[in-house]
Parts: sequence; C-alpha cells; structure tokens
Amino acid sequence: MDLKLENKTALVTGSTLGVGFATAKKLCDEGVYVYINGRNKQNVQEAINKIKSHNQNAKVEGIVADLSSKEGCDKLIKQLQKVDILINNLGIFEPKEFTSLEEDDWLKMFNTNVMSGVRLSQHYLLFMLEQNWGRVIFISSESAYQIPKEMIHYGMTKTAQLSVARGIAELTAGTNVTSNSIIIGPTKSEGVTTFLNDYAKQMNFTFEQMQDDFFKNIRPTSLLKRFTEVEEVSNMIVYTSSPLSSATNGAVLRADAGVVQSAI
Repeated sequence: MDLKLENKTALVTGSTLGVGFATAKKLCDEGVYVYINGRNKQNVQEAINKIKSHNQNAKVEGIVADLSSKEGCDKLIKQLQKVDILINNLGIFEPKEFTSLEEDDWLKMFNTNVMSGVRLSQHYLLFMLEQNWGRVIFISSESAYQIPKEMIHYGMTKTAQLSVARGIAELTAGTNVTSNSIIIGPTKSEGVTTFLNDYAKQMNFTFEQMQDDFFKNIRPTSLLKRFTEVEEVSNMIVYTSSPLSSATNGAVLRADAGVVQSAI
C-alpha cells in the first residue's frame, strides 16, 4: 500500500531503540525524511547506520538532545525548525512502590514523558497549521487506562498524554492537521526486554517461562498472550502518520494486544 508519505519530514523522539527505532525505519522505507533523536551521539549514529544498512537510500539524520528538559527541547528545535510529522515517542518507566516515590521521581517522569511532547508540539503545531497539513502523535500505553500499582507515576504520565493529544486536536478543527495518541501494550523493546530478563533471572525462569508467567499473573487480560513485536506497533504509528488517516483526529488508537478490557 502506498501511504503517500514520500518526501514528508518526520521527527521521532527517543528513536535509537525499540518502538521509536522501528517507526523511524518504517518511515524511511516510505520515503520520509526522518530525524532520529537520542541523548547519546554514539547511539544516534548507530541507529542511523542500522537504517542505512537496511535501506541505503534512506533519508535519515540524527539530533542529539535530552528532551527531558526545556533546554534539551530548545536545542533540538534550534536544529530543526519545521516538521510535517511529530511522533512523541520518548518515554521512561520505573517500577517503584508508591509510598517510596520522591517528588523528584514524579517530576522526572512527568518532564520526560509528558513535557517533552508538550514543548515540541507547541512549536511544531504552528507550522503544521500554517501549511495546513501535519501529524502530531503521542505514544502512550495501556497503563493510561489500567494504572499499574507498581508504577503509578508512570501511569499518570500516560493518561496525561491522552489529554494533551485530544486537546491539541481541538485546535486543528477545519484543517488537515491531526493529533492522536496510540496505546501500546507490553512490547518487546530493548528496555522492556532488559527489565524482563532481570525479572526472569530473579525468578529462575527462562524467557519463555517468564513470558507465560507475566501474562498469567501480571497482564492476564492480554488477548495476544505474548509480547508485541515493535514492528507490529510501528505499523499503526506509520499509518496514523500518513494522509490516509485523514479522518482520524482526536482519537485514542490501540495496538495493545487487547490488554485493555474495553470495547471503546
């Protein structure tokens, strides 16, 4: 299918690994000029090299910036003034008991997961509205609905993203700009895999045993009963980035493997 994305420009935040990288790679395959982002110069360059080795014609560049702060967002914006597609993928998570959370834990999670997308959206939305075309996408989580008791501060940020995306959509009425959020479920990204492998070692499980235990006891509502591959999630993100998704605005889309027990 031709997604009609040729020569569009996209910024994917937090895109050296995982869902962000898979999304950047797929956008490159669609002919998009993609900007990779990460905090580490080496990681950014490695991500670019991987994409180039897969697709030698890929149009991809990197911007090194820590988007968890206003200074980092300003640094990125200074290097990239305009984009057609903004994918707010950057996110961190950290299991921690609610009663042990310090104020800095809350602020770090909020600044990284929410304010990075807010700051970038405030800037890039103006250009999108001016040219009468654009896509703003927030990558959220099933934790936005089913707040994990072991990561309440994380769940809070994922719910906040849904509100921000919907609010931005209200500003796009009558234009060809859209703003949506995408809910993803337990996904086999590098960060999650590291966390799960550590968990498996603690429980003296193989990865397969750990996966069975995870979906039996921790995410029993999953219909897929396995970790989603990052490519499965990026398919939804890239479609939502395309002109073909023009009738989808202000929506919460789900690639959550059925974890959220709701029909709507």
